[in-house]
Amino acid sequence: MASTDAPIGQTDDLATLGNLDEKILLGELKHRYNHDKIYTYVGDILVAVNPFRDLGIYGQKHAEMYKNKVRVDNPPHIFAVSDSAYQSMLTGSAVSGKKNQCIVISGESGAGKTESTKFIIKQIIELCKGKSQLEQQILQVNPLLEAFGNAQTTMNDNSSRFGKYIQLKFKEGKVMGAKISEYLLEKSRVVFQNKGEENFHIFYYMLAGLSPEQQKKYKMQVANKYSYLTNGPSSASTKQARMKEMLAELNNAMDLVGFLDEEQDEMYSILAATLMMGQIELDANEDDAAFVKGSDQAVATVAELIGINDEELRQVLTFNLSSARGDVFQRNYTKHQAQDARDAMTKTLYGRLFSWIVNKVNQLLAPEISLHVSETTEIGILDIFGFEQFQSNSFEQLCINLANEQLQYFFNQHIFLLEQEEYKSEGIDWTYVPFVNNQSLLDLFLAKPIGILALLDEECLFPKATDHTFVEKLNQNFARNHHFIKAKVASSNNFSIDHYAGRVEYTADLFLEKNRDTLPSKVMQMLRTSTNDLVSQIFRGTVTRTGTLALQSRRRRTRRSAKPKLGTRETVKKMTVGAQFKNSLSVLLELLNLSNPHFVRCIKPNTSKSAKLFEDKFVTAQLRYTGMLETTRIRRLGYALRPHFADFVKRYKVLARSPRLSEDKHGCVKILKTVGLTDWHVGKTKLFLKYYHQDQLEEHMQKLGKSAVHIQKVARGFLARCRYKSRVKKAQQQKEEMNSFLLQLAKLSLDQQHKLSKVLQGDKKIPKSFFESIRKGDKVIKIEAPSIQVQQGTNKKEDKVSSEEEEDGDDDEDEEIIEDEFVRIRNNLFGKEGTRQASIHWFKATQSMAVRDQTGTFAKWFHGIITRRRAEELLEHQPVGAFLIRVSESRFGYSLSLKAESRCKHFMIDLTPTGKYLVVGEMPVFKNLQELVKFYKVKPISPFGDVLKQACGQAENELDYSELLADKKNKRASGVPSSLVRKMKEKGMDQEEEAVYSPDGYSLAPSTGSSRRLERPVSEASYLYLDATNGKEAPMISKMSRNSARRSAMRENKPGQRRASTDK
Repeated sequence: MASTDAPIGQTDDLATLGNLDEKILLGELKHRYNHDKIYTYVGDILVAVNPFRDLGIYGQKHAEMYKNKVRVDNPPHIFAVSDSAYQSMLTGSAVSGKKNQCIVISGESGAGKTESTKFIIKQIIELCKGKSQLEQQILQVNPLLEAFGNAQTTMNDNSSRFGKYIQLKFKEGKVMGAKISEYLLEKSRVVFQNKGEENFHIFYYMLAGLSPEQQKKYKMQVANKYSYLTNGPSSASTKQARMKEMLAELNNAMDLVGFLDEEQDEMYSILAATLMMGQIELDANEDDAAFVKGSDQAVATVAELIGINDEELRQVLTFNLSSARGDVFQRNYTKHQAQDARDAMTKTLYGRLFSWIVNKVNQLLAPEISLHVSETTEIGILDIFGFEQFQSNSFEQLCINLANEQLQYFFNQHIFLLEQEEYKSEGIDWTYVPFVNNQSLLDLFLAKPIGILALLDEECLFPKATDHTFVEKLNQNFARNHHFIKAKVASSNNFSIDHYAGRVEYTADLFLEKNRDTLPSKVMQMLRTSTNDLVSQIFRGTVTRTGTLALQSRRRRTRRSAKPKLGTRETVKKMTVGAQFKNSLSVLLELLNLSNPHFVRCIKPNTSKSAKLFEDKFVTAQLRYTGMLETTRIRRLGYALRPHFADFVKRYKVLARSPRLSEDKHGCVKILKTVGLTDWHVGKTKLFLKYYHQDQLEEHMQKLGKSAVHIQKVARGFLARCRYKSRVKKAQQQKEEMNSFLLQLAKLSLDQQHKLSKVLQGDKKIPKSFFESIRKGDKVIKIEAPSIQVQQGTNKKEDKVSSEEEEDGDDDEDEEIIEDEFVRIRNNLFGKEGTRQASIHWFKATQSMAVRDQTGTFAKWFHGIITRRRAEELLEHQPVGAFLIRVSESRFGYSLSLKAESRCKHFMIDLTPTGKYLVVGEMPVFKNLQELVKFYKVKPISPFGDVLKQACGQAENELDYSELLADKKNKRASGVPSSLVRKMKEKGMDQEEEAVYSPDGYSLAPSTGSSRRLERPVSEASYLYLDATNGKEAPMISKMSRNSARRSAMRENKPGQRRASTDK
């Protein structure tokens, strides 16, 4: 591709510029930014400048523009990166042949990395034609994790306070599942925030969005009373309406992804307790022994919310017990130690909750079956914290900036180092392009035994070590290191490091405490025995070498490692946070190196987070430290595509127009000359191509593909016409044979009729011997049917069902889930999905009560298992907006049929893993179908704008749901707890009465329409538990355990449930 001298701002690819220096580079980006062109290419690298406003370029129109297109066909866009990664996954990278892809998004805090991640995932789901529930769940992961892991900082209003690597797993281009890896959540933010910053978003969502009933349930206080909200209520008060909306969206996302109602309730209890922990005031007496100051209300509230004993909580916060030679000693905490214990418990509680959320997401989004590595490919998206430099920079900033150094090194390796080394080894004539190598800076951090993290770990081993002694060791060991700058004042705990992005001064205060991340063993023991299921579960889990939470029930492969006994000092041998983070970065880089990388460089245009403001000096600094000028130069001069000869021939041999082509350099040259490419080189084992050559090659492949489709169309048409003549002739022959057979049959029938009439006309009775001869078979009439050849085709539907049944056999197997591996377990209690009988069974077992109204009868809009065509017939003479909901035969779910202006439209209604309802392609989730109907009577179904208006009932003299009615033998809806039936008998109810489920429980509704309510309604949780105690598997409405259901019933204090639970 020749260099261009286009007017400023009109060049989509900066690598094509004829003249290139820092000033020209900045001018191009600035001019494009001022004209809302925020995306620019540098070769195959995308530069994205944050506009700080919505430009309206991420809708369906733009999504279609970037589907399976050659890059040069459209302006630069983040969607083009998604398309490139997806197509490379399907065909293999032209550079490495690797099918696994990774997209590395980098930039400083506030540059737009998280938003870019969401756009990339959205387009990838669009590319694989994702309309399934799994794909909708994946789209909800980012906003869900943002609520718990993002916060407002001085640099970014939605700053990621953790890193994440999202792996989308595919089979034959279809997404099969996803996995999230989390890195270094900034837990310290829960208990303290710097000036101008906020706590995690979720707390402000709760304060602004919880209903009065929920506020009371979770013992919430007024926002400005919480000491853990260091800088006041802020967002909870200034953005209350928006925060309330965000909580509703979060709840909807959790419903859609598959979090149980009970789990959400326990999560909110933990979060409320986390805030309340800060209200526990601690002081010291004259002996310097800590005690809880003032009222014990805060202690009691925390204990109630997370299911622990309040006296035990008070004790673990104020003293510790130690033993020596069989004697137990009480060691009182000082006020400062007690506050540290309280804050440590709070941070660990929140940190483990966050890890559990990630684990839960991984479980819910895992592939339904265990897939072999050879069967799958993946696209990984890395969204990690950006480079940070605040007024006060602590341990978290040091780790974050280390991660950015590692990513910069990975970028340098791929763009500069490895590429130029390959030129040399392959004998390519090349002028070396210098770049800033940050290897020596990484050694400063990671070297052993003398590196910053190694020295920090060493210092953490000494009980009397302090943050100052750590800084003194740094000053002694790195005095001559040009990256390390010690403080001018000897007594200071500060030190500075010259990073690739600039000098950062760190304050070492609390470095040792944050690196140790200790929690007293008595606190661990107390939380493990909590009556709150979720609290107990997350504290019985263990932390892996990379810092992730592994729940014990998922670590079967490592059972040989004994579970730590309660009360032991497991924290002594616990790996430090720095060591865990170092290990996690190592694992991450291994994953990235096994994939073909795509780079997105995010640029922050100004420091004030303002739209339409481009600060030249600020942007120049970012371009300089990211090496953008050198990157542009090497992309212009270098050869970004370096495939092996065989890989290139396999991919593009069709372009050579030769039936036989050797998989060596001669084959490659033949292809390139046939296509007419220039400016390429042949090495010893590889071909060296410019980055734009891939677009040109793919363009030729697309043209060839279109030609092949046209040829196929013509050929298939010709063959179809030939077959048509043959089939018409055969059909005519069969018709003639059938006519001959029918004529013979008619003739024989007439003969027999004539004989019979003669007998009947006789004067005498029919002799007795006639009947005897008939019985003996003497007068059997034999008619030989002609041989008719009927062409027998394969019943594709039956074949499909058969193969699916075989697949379901695998689904029923329980997979052993081990650390870092998640398999979604799918149970089907109702038979083969896609059969009418299975749908009937599913409906009776789980849905019989879900479609009834308050009177106990089926809603007017409800219909049975009817076809799409029958639904359209019912709606044909109805007004626009008429609708009905029918049970699906092809899957366990429903279909919504709606009369629109020009035609009938049909929408699938799916059930979430927790038994809630949603229209496929829409985000809102509903507890029942009545809520769904009510919602879409007001809000149109996007993108069509159709609104439900009038229910379409049954046709006259027809009841199309009769097969779904309750079993006539017991006169009750299938799935109703047998304990409730016993209760009906005890009360002497008539057999015609049915149990009807309503939002406040089951009632006994006589067939006459009147309703007699049970004095103690049965909740859904109790219903599931009771069903299980009667020896039946609980229906798939919810996956609550028996114990969870029992505890739920006990909390509601309903004696009927306790009595029922003991019937077993």
